[in-house]
Amino acid sequence: MKTIKNNEQYFDTSFIKLTFSHEQYDNIEFEDCQFKYCDFSEVLFENCNFINCIFENCNLSLANFSGSKLFELKFEDCKLVGIDWTKAEWPTFHLDFGLSFSHCTLNDSSFFGLTLHELSFNECKLHDVDFREGDYTNSSMRYCDFRHALFMKTNLQGVNFSESEEYIIDVLENNIKGAKFSRFEALSLLEGLGIELID
Repeated sequence: MKTIKNNEQYFDTSFIKLTFSHEQYDNIEFEDCQFKYCDFSEVLFENCNFINCIFENCNLSLANFSGSKLFELKFEDCKLVGIDWTKAEWPTFHLDFGLSFSHCTLNDSSFFGLTLHELSFNECKLHDVDFREGDYTNSSMRYCDFRHALFMKTNLQGVNFSESEEYIIDVLENNIKGAKFSRFEALSLLEGLGIELID
């Protein structure tokens, strides 16, 4: 069985159908690695680097990326419930970290206060996710379910919300200049203005 060891470097390595739940890993660098059908639930990745990696059909719920750097990562069909993304290290000289999520569940996660330009969510569940005070300029958030997601003092300039639903975004409390919304769902943007719509 393939294992992961602390203080090691893994390059162009595949990890398939492995269980690492509740483990703790320190000072590991993963570059150009692929993770498929792996269980990383409640794993602590402390001071690790993930560069240009792909996660497919993995469970990372309640994973902790404390002090870790994340760059050019793709998550496909993954479960990422309850992750506090603010614990990772996000160098201020970067605006775009190349994070992409497709067909993932990220319920109860937090991106509070983060600057993540060109973030990509496609057909994801984002129930109760905290986006407050973050900057997600020019991100793509299409075909997503934002039920009870939090937006407050959030920079959403140029964000594409087309075909997404269930969001509540106060146009007076958030910057939505140049953002794109599907026509019917965009009616919810008027709720914070106290406007009554009549058929």
